[in-house]
Amino acid sequence: MHPVLRNILAVILGFLAGSAINMGLLMVGGSLVPPPPGADVNTMEGMKSAMLLFAPKHFLVPFLAHALGTLAGAAAAAWFARSNKLAMAMVVGALFLAGGVAAVMMLPSPLWFSALDLVVAYIPMAYLGWKLATYKQGRPGLQPG
Repeated sequence: MHPVLRNILAVILGFLAGSAINMGLLMVGGSLVPPPPGADVNTMEGMKSAMLLFAPKHFLVPFLAHALGTLAGAAAAAWFARSNKLAMAMVVGALFLAGGVAAVMMLPSPLWFSALDLVVAYIPMAYLGWKLATYKQGRPGLQPG
């Protein structure tokens, strides 16, 4: 397979894998940390109106979903890529960051959560995913694909 095609497929695979983990964690999150009484978390309008009822513990699952989804997606992209493994992981991280920025713009959340989420859950996790995916190849990230 041509290296460019394989790298494109690596980014697609990483994005799909990361999205599946993100959504899976968000779906089970309500059973791990139940929403506050009276909060409708099934619609965007319900989420917007319930946001003031949320305590810091309610932001744990979304943060972990964003961070672990990005980590896994970037690792998958770096592992599958033929070359430029760091760049492929960072593309996945940038895609998830764009989604995070869109979510912050659509759904009002506390400033501390928005800042933590945007600064920690995406690009650093993509870098860590690249490190984890390339660790067994000798010096992390330095071996050619």
